[in-house]
Amino acid sequence: MALTRKTTLLAKIESSYGTNPSPVGGSNAIQVTDIEVTPMDNDNVEVPTFQGFLGNSTRGTILANKRVLVSFGAELSGSGARGTASALSPLLKSCGLSETIVASTSVTYAPVSASFSSCTILCFYDGTRHLITGCRGTATITMAAGQFASIQFEFTGIYNDPDSTAMSGTFTVANQAAALEVNNTNITTATLHGATSQRIESFDLALNNEVTYKETVSSKEVLIVDRVPGGTAVIEAPVRSSTDYFQRARDTATANSQIVLGATAGNIVTVNVPQTDITGITYGDTNGVRSLNLPYLAKPTTAGNNELSLVMT
Repeated sequence: MALTRKTTLLAKIESSYGTNPSPVGGSNAIQVTDIEVTPMDNDNVEVPTFQGFLGNSTRGTILANKRVLVSFGAELSGSGARGTASALSPLLKSCGLSETIVASTSVTYAPVSASFSSCTILCFYDGTRHLITGCRGTATITMAAGQFASIQFEFTGIYNDPDSTAMSGTFTVANQAAALEVNNTNITTATLHGATSQRIESFDLALNNEVTYKETVSSKEVLIVDRVPGGTAVIEAPVRSSTDYFQRARDTATANSQIVLGATAGNIVTVNVPQTDITGITYGDTNGVRSLNLPYLAKPTTAGNNELSLVMT
């Protein structure tokens, strides 16, 4: 019998694509939530033989393009020390983001369009080890009032047969500060499309990476082939005379959005969307209070790769 709660996850950046860098419990452990592994995702190929009777072919089904899918959540937090990458570093870099470290100051993540990193993920299911190499994926940041700030990851990786290999070392989480509640104390800056006085109920940002698995006669690789980053902000419906989001959406002008969570050095997380493009408006209701749902796209300038950033200070 395998117990669901007895699940752990390790992740480490690969120096060579698809080659296991051997993550260990003492330095590559990540505190995560809601782990879900699809241990064998594949394309079934049937041989359409004529065999004198109806029904399935007597030939075996070919399981082609075998890959592994793994998704999980994590607290969106810093490392606890300014200028030190958090435990989330290998995951963020494997979602098509660069990492720029300024010692004792900041760690910044921004999109790239080439030279994508990859990681190996080890998922231990109470006696079963899933070795998932060549992982690349996408991520979604969520900040909702009254909840802890979180980030959801979805990865695709290369299939390896599960085994019973035990974890190397002891599962010890480091460089992963405690999560912060999203509230009016911990949110120190909240700018939405250039407006700073809005009552934001929630803000999410999805990388929306297009991830595909490609296998040839001599290679197999998970690729990030495009991205369409964006999300939705939910705010209390403002008085039209203060901020007219209908006009802002109609005019198609972009403006800066920035959410800063935390005030303690080492655990301050800033989400930047410099060219926020509101793409529609719908009404909502939160406990009897009218709200606006504002879907948006994160637009780049002509320089590219600057439509968003995640900064930890």
